[in-house]
Amino acid sequence: MSTSVSDLVVSVAEQDDATGMVEVIHAAFGARPPLDPPSTASAETADSLTATLARGTGVYAEVGGRPAGVLLVVPTAPGVASFQRVSVHPDFQRHGIASALVHVAEELAARAGHRRVELFARSEFGQLITFWEHRGYRVDRPAPHGVVLAKDLPVVVVVPSGAAMQDLGERLASLLRPGDLLIATGGLGAGKTTLTQGLGRGLDTSGPVISPTFVLSRIHPPRGSGPALVHVDAYRLQSAEELDDLDLDATLADAVTVVEWGAGLAEGLAPDLLEIEIAVRPAPDADDDVRLVALHGVGPRWADVDLHALRGPRG
Repeated sequence: MSTSVSDLVVSVAEQDDATGMVEVIHAAFGARPPLDPPSTASAETADSLTATLARGTGVYAEVGGRPAGVLLVVPTAPGVASFQRVSVHPDFQRHGIASALVHVAEELAARAGHRRVELFARSEFGQLITFWEHRGYRVDRPAPHGVVLAKDLPVVVVVPSGAAMQDLGERLASLLRPGDLLIATGGLGAGKTTLTQGLGRGLDTSGPVISPTFVLSRIHPPRGSGPALVHVDAYRLQSAEELDDLDLDATLADAVTVVEWGAGLAEGLAPDLLEIEIAVRPAPDADDDVRLVALHGVGPRWADVDLHALRGPRG
């Protein structure tokens, strides 16, 4: 069946959605080949889903008002959430709905403070395991009749204002050291430069931190004994080779380097880096939109850095 998903709506599941969610789960799991032992999904009811949502949360997708997708997010251990009953109605499969569900569910789990998510996959479904591996999940351990896949989540900080974004940058600066590379992404006006201004304040560097769009790179020397701040704007660059022309290697080891719009370009500068992604979300009850700042450390440098400390109020 070929169905358009132009009317796709993905939202946080409410208890009133339980009936539609059961419809999706029964249809999706019922369309799979018979399993031994069989899945327990056919036993789900609106009442059982309502109880699960009360313990955690979930994501619900509709297409043109029809139930289309489900993903439950259930806390299972301190800092760990489980993805359960991941389902797309057979009428809407192969239209990217599963990927949309996963994206929203990961954001929900990260905003709730979970450090990682896990899910169980039956060994009979190799393509399903591959689907998750392509989205950054790894086989964590064997389980009866399958495997448990896991993924570490970024730390997500909710930022309600420009002043709060600068404050986040200042607090992040206290975790940085010479040689750190930060790659900041987000749309125009998301707050990348505002965050960098807070970094400059926290590092106690000289000179006003403004967007280096037209000069591409600015160096802000330290006032004291800390590292310099190198602020790069890669918006107009087309390749990593053009970034190399800025000769960042000359300062990389001794400075903190922030590359705005650097995703896909700056990762080769260092094996360890901090990815910062800023997303704008409407805030109906506030004068300004809120920002969700996702921080993900890559490499051994960040293995023992407690980025979750940035989620709490400044002490």
